Amino acid sequence: MQVELFRVNTFGVNCYVVYHQGEAVIVDPGGRSEAVLAFLEREALKVLAIINTHGHADHIAGNTWFVEKTGAPLLIHEADAKYLSDPALHLGPQIHLDVPDSKADQWLADGDVIKVGGESITVMHTPGHSGGGISLFGPGFVLSGDTLFKESVGRWDFPESDEMELQRSLLRLSKLPPETVVYPGHGPSSTIAHELRTNPFLTSIKDVE
Repeated sequence: MQVELFRVNTFGVNCYVVYHQGEAVIVDPGGRSEAVLAFLEREALKVLAIINTHGHADHIAGNTWFVEKTGAPLLIHEADAKYLSDPALHLGPQIHLDVPDSKADQWLADGDVIKVGGESITVMHTPGHSGGGISLFGPGFVLSGDTLFKESVGRWDFPESDEMELQRSLLRLSKLPPETVVYPGHGPSSTIAHELRTNPFLTSIKDVE
């Protein structure tokens, strides 16, 4: 299974195409991207789903465009589904980002498995940055959304954010295999091992249950 990164919108959101054996999912389409469509066409990929790791504007602004272009269903955790059409929650007006209303075709829950080309991606509910934040754990990697960044973590001062929930989510991610590659919602990739050594938010909680 391969992961291709595309940076979209003025906030540098990491939009990912995760693909294997001719099938793909698009994760966090924060804006329109002809580059993503060109990649899908070049690799002859069938898009099975569009997935939001959470419902903030910079991660969902391209939802309707990608749904129209690919015909794929939109998936998000139930707790963040309401963000898709609520500017007070997705915060589009505050960051001056136009977010067309979208609607989830399917709600995701912790432990759900998404099949892509015969490989499995497991949904991990990792709330804290938002109530319905998720991470996607695949073979050798995790897409951590805005929960875990390289040497940092997501903010917890937004509506429905929760610092204690974020700490519990970080603890859970810290228990993934050390060699797991971390693909975050913003910034460069990392590994769980690197974060356990260097991330102050993980080193302070990794031994706390």
